[in-house]
Amino acid sequence: MNKFILGVFTLTLGVFIYSCKKDVKGIMVQYNNAPYQLQFINYTLPTPTLPADNPLTVEKVMLGRMLFYNKNLSSDGTVSCASCHNQKNAFSDINKFSIGVNGATGDRQAMAIFNMAWHENEFFWDGRAHLLRDQSLGPIENPLEMNESLDNVIKKLYTDQEMKNQFIRAFGSIEITAEKMSLAMENFMMSIISEDSKYDRYLAGLIQLSPSEERGRILFFGEYNEFFPDVSGADCAHCHAGNNFENDLYMNNGLDENAQFVDFGRELTTDLIADRAKFKVTSLRNIAVTPPYMHDGRFETLEEVVDHYNSNVKYSSTVNLALLGTTSTGLMLDEEEKNDLVNFLKSLTDYTLLNNTAYSDPY
Repeated sequence: MNKFILGVFTLTLGVFIYSCKKDVKGIMVQYNNAPYQLQFINYTLPTPTLPADNPLTVEKVMLGRMLFYNKNLSSDGTVSCASCHNQKNAFSDINKFSIGVNGATGDRQAMAIFNMAWHENEFFWDGRAHLLRDQSLGPIENPLEMNESLDNVIKKLYTDQEMKNQFIRAFGSIEITAEKMSLAMENFMMSIISEDSKYDRYLAGLIQLSPSEERGRILFFGEYNEFFPDVSGADCAHCHAGNNFENDLYMNNGLDENAQFVDFGRELTTDLIADRAKFKVTSLRNIAVTPPYMHDGRFETLEEVVDHYNSNVKYSSTVNLALLGTTSTGLMLDEEEKNDLVNFLKSLTDYTLLNNTAYSDPY
């Protein structure tokens, strides 16, 4: 056989053998980069821009899902990502502050995890993680959350045969690294889609909203007008725009006056005073199942949230000017209108997301 051909054959065989390992049962485990197709139902969201350097694959999504639910990522084996991001609550936490290892608690409310592929302005309330893969590792090393080192996590994962098998399937190598973990968890979180709410079905022409929900929808998208109260809207879409109901910005929504600031928010990341007390504008999808509300969980109900915007926006040096413009009269919503607005917000709940087994615990 020609030496060159023999060399190529030997190299190819070596690569194949390297990417195919046997697990403890003798079953061949093989690298598989088959693309993962995002699960759309109503197609009410635009096509997202996915990371070119980390394409979604079936096996990476599965690996990320396994890591997301794996309590060995915490120092004492009691906390996983899912502990603070429960699927039944749209991958959020109904505790005001999540409980970490040894009962430790933080000082910010756990953010919901869905439609992350449509977020293009960094992650966490203050945007300190540039990419979703960066965010995925933060809670592991946070002493108030999982309180573990990445090196120790990797050692523990090496003792899990099925986890090692999945790294082979996802990356073609048994080698486990923090980077691979982050890429897989980014894959899984980007696979979590919410676009099958009652409102999505309304947009798709499949159903009608109730009279109260429809009135709430008109209020939600209507602009505030202090001179014409009868046609003035709640102006919610100013900040919660588009079909993902967020605007990729960081804003101060008038919760506190300057002297009341406890958390400086975005300023802690940018060091800009102009970003003081500004926080990431979150999606209002599934808002009815993600209490409590605001970065510090100060409001327990949607009614309290509506009351805040209706008549309790406070002045500070960085408050959003559009919100500030409503303070002379408030939004002028009566009790029926506030109820209608809440009912519209409830129409954004996606029960398919809350029960989709593709996102549930794989163990």
